[in-house]
Amino acid sequence: MSALDGGFADAPAEASRAFRAVLEAMARPGRIETVTGARAPGLSVAASVVLLTLVDGTTPVFLAEDVDRPALRQWLAFHTGAPVVARGAAMFALGGWAALGPLAAYPQGSPEYPDRSASLIVEVERLENAGARLTGPGIEAEARLTLPDPEAHRANRATFPLGLDFIFCAGSRMAGLPRSTRVEG
Repeated sequence: MSALDGGFADAPAEASRAFRAVLEAMARPGRIETVTGARAPGLSVAASVVLLTLVDGTTPVFLAEDVDRPALRQWLAFHTGAPVVARGAAMFALGGWAALGPLAAYPQGSPEYPDRSASLIVEVERLENAGARLTGPGIEAEARLTLPDPEAHRANRATFPLGLDFIFCAGSRMAGLPRSTRVEG
């Protein structure tokens, strides 16, 4: 696979569908969306689609050591132009849960600008509507989602309106977990 491969074949239509799926995932925590259309070297389809949808040349990205490879850097540069930066300067971070830590190293926002925090694109082995109980904005009663570390998400929620937002990706499936979501179990 070269850096030129793996992008959207029909960029306007696929980008529109992908953007809608990402919005739905973040607006309805725990809802699993299925996406198609992109494939970056070493990444899931979902993580690739999220990158193509949300990242551009003005978006600093951190690549955790488990995904940081020359082929991915070349793909990211060609398809998005995004600069690869250190954790503390990232608007987006990508990798597996263990490799992304520690969470405190990422921008968390400030009381004046809570939106100046990082969003983490987390590659996970499986994504199911089971496990941790989610409540809060965008959830009618409750939702369930497999999370790698529910306690870390409870601690993240405790700092609201500051904190991190998460997009979990497995294969062609993704789910969002904004910092406003309460996590139990």
